[in-house]
Amino acid sequence: TTASAAARRHGKRLLWYVLGGDRNGKLKIGKRAALALLLATPTLSLPFSAHAKTKTINPYDERRLLQQNKKIQEANRAPDDFPNFIREGFQVKVVTPDNYITRDSGLIYEDVKVGTGDCPKDGQQVIFHYVGYNESGRRIDSTYIQGSPAKIRLGNKSLVPGNAGFEEGIRDMKPGGKRRLIIPPELGPPVGPSTFFSAKQFEVFDVELLSVQDCQRRTIAFYSDVVCT
Repeated sequence: TTASAAARRHGKRLLWYVLGGDRNGKLKIGKRAALALLLATPTLSLPFSAHAKTKTINPYDERRLLQQNKKIQEANRAPDDFPNFIREGFQVKVVTPDNYITRDSGLIYEDVKVGTGDCPKDGQQVIFHYVGYNESGRRIDSTYIQGSPAKIRLGNKSLVPGNAGFEEGIRDMKPGGKRRLIIPPELGPPVGPSTFFSAKQFEVFDVELLSVQDCQRRTIAFYSDVVCT
């Protein structure tokens, strides 16, 4: 498209996502109410049918939206090269530098630093720092601020950020590696009070994998637990 060609001239790659329904494939609110809410809240992403009609963004409008996003990101003190999320109707266009990689699952990532050693496996414990952002670049959560890294075992659905996209993104990292993950709504956590994202939207995580530990079950009398070293 004209918009894509214009973006490539600036060394950017455009990735299109059409948001679908909820995890059961059903709309949770009426289409008219959803559209009104979307127009009133540009940074909110709601579940829509994948068959919704789409239209091409005018290059001038796209540049204007990019400029608006940059101003919002600067106000939120977003990190350098933070991705842009352009919303037009039912579409979300993700704009990233060319060095980002997109997987078939929809996960987008960039290796800031490649670590050394072996990648973690199911049953092993990974120790890592992360900073989570919403689409506008506002920091949502940070283990650095909390003062201690996160520790979780892979494969038992205990991931702290609570989503499949995060676990997929950390699985092939190596200790010492740093990676930025852009997680689409379908790979993110369910919306609710237990998560720090209040709506269906893309999530951005900067992850630093510190170490990987082996784990084994320990049983003493009637007590049993898992020890990782």
